[in-house]
Amino acid sequence: MDEVPGTTGTSAGFALRLGQTIFSSASLLFMSFGGQFYSYTSFCFLVTIMGLLIPWSFALALLDGYSVLRTCPIRQKGTLLIIVIGDWMLATLTLGAASSAASVMNILLTADGFVCPPNVCSRYMLSAIFAFLSWFLSMTSSLFNLWLLPSL
Repeated sequence: MDEVPGTTGTSAGFALRLGQTIFSSASLLFMSFGGQFYSYTSFCFLVTIMGLLIPWSFALALLDGYSVLRTCPIRQKGTLLIIVIGDWMLATLTLGAASSAASVMNILLTADGFVCPPNVCSRYMLSAIFAFLSWFLSMTSSLFNLWLLPSL
């Protein structure tokens, strides 16, 4: 069986998981330094999902790193199925949270009057951008793992 790059237990998979962890941490930090993010439900949703995605991605990055160092990729069907289901669930939630935060940012930026200070709005916008980048990496790794799953 050929090794699919980007799946769990490969160096490309480790890079994807590390990128997920970095982007979701950046999204959480930019949102939490924004001041009053708790005034908007979509921002609270983004913070909650990023709080779930960071430990998931970090744990899988550790698993990938260990697997790369031991040179034995993970090829158990049950383990890979749990990883694929977790990735799909978190990727869907991340896309929803990033989209809702981006739509609220659009409303805040186009509203008449003084809604939020420019530096706070730019932090919220950066948080949404990093959430989208995290979603892209999460979806990429889950698609690679889903591609490998039937061959087991």
